[in-house]
Amino acid sequence: MIDSLLIANRGEIARRIIRTAKRLGIRTIAVHSDVDENMPFVREADVAVCIGPANPAESYRNAEAILAAAKSTGAQAIHPGYGFLSENADFARLVEANGLIWVGPSADAIAAMGDKIKARNLMAAAGVPVAPGTQNPVASADEAIAAAKTIGYPVMVKAAAGGGGMGMAVANDEAALRIEFAKVGAFAERMFGSGDVLLERYFPRVRHVEVQILGLADGRVVALSERECSVQRRNQKLVEEAPSPAVGPKLRERLLAAAVKAGEAVGYRNAGTVECLLDPATGDFFFLEMNTRLQVEHPITELIHGTDLVEQQLRIASGLPVEISGTTTGHAIELRINAEDPKRFLPGPGQVTIWVEPTGEGVRVDSGYAEGTTVGMSYDSLMAKLIVTGADRDEAIARARDAVAGFAIAGPKNNLPFFAELLENDEFLSGDYDTAIVSRMR
Repeated sequence: MIDSLLIANRGEIARRIIRTAKRLGIRTIAVHSDVDENMPFVREADVAVCIGPANPAESYRNAEAILAAAKSTGAQAIHPGYGFLSENADFARLVEANGLIWVGPSADAIAAMGDKIKARNLMAAAGVPVAPGTQNPVASADEAIAAAKTIGYPVMVKAAAGGGGMGMAVANDEAALRIEFAKVGAFAERMFGSGDVLLERYFPRVRHVEVQILGLADGRVVALSERECSVQRRNQKLVEEAPSPAVGPKLRERLLAAAVKAGEAVGYRNAGTVECLLDPATGDFFFLEMNTRLQVEHPITELIHGTDLVEQQLRIASGLPVEISGTTTGHAIELRINAEDPKRFLPGPGQVTIWVEPTGEGVRVDSGYAEGTTVGMSYDSLMAKLIVTGADRDEAIARARDAVAGFAIAGPKNNLPFFAELLENDEFLSGDYDTAIVSRMR
């Protein structure tokens, strides 16, 4: 097993990784920006190194500073968490070139899945279903319009290098497509350094379902159960549950088999997620993207499988065998507690003056903040993840209601009132909802 681990991240995911590493007897090293000096993850690590100012480009995305911290502290391995440099193929190569263990998939796999056009083509060649769309970057608005005639309206205009729900827009006709093509291309160039755009068929009513995979040290790829991620705002997830209420045994078998094919197509190692769009009317699903890292929502898979996915990541990176039960027990729901107002979901940073986490049977909180800390504008608004389990979905929802009511936060704005509303919403309670549920609530 790895003996010392640098966590190239912050907040709740850094604390989450530190917790497992400490249980395994691994020395933990935190890197942090100057404004994060008093954050819980810094205090909980065995060693902490300041690597720069608040701007992520000068700290958490500063590969040279992170590698220097690893060398100065004697780190053996680097875990990137999610976001920041976690899906940066060049950083993964640098880590290994410096003689360190990269807790993640190969740089080649990251690069292959980081370009949505290349990923679509790879998946299609491997026999994984993909939505109708373009096989190459669309060079002009005229070319986009010609392609849309074949694909059929409405179409989704997507940044090829995008991720996290950013760089996407829907066009219902030629006039809208010209506008959105220009907007998405400019946004993609500015945000991702590549203006490449692709088109895919847009499905007005669709569910977002994903499968957790593990690429093992012996070369095999295994798929765990699926997660439902359809409660979203601005194409970004707010709530996840496992198993999905939309997936029965036969569909689950097809989803998991496709996810294994996807992993095998790129020689996948370590933890990853194959995301799909599911047409609830037909039961057809299409490859959306592969996230080559640990997902924010990994705890719900952990809880229904009775495993620790961070531990499995570390075992795989160490070349050790992994044992995971293929059976699941109960139902799990995760709510992302963000520093944003519960109506328009706009950021609401501030100093935390009250922070009281709920407790009770089936309740877990993975938090990044505590009383006295400050949620700033430099980083993602995620403050904590409230995760509940129950013997079935009804019990999990009931526990989620109690946990939301028992979570007290003051200072930053927060979206707890939205979750209280969602957990009483008839559409959500029925289990028959789709990615537009939040817009119908607002």
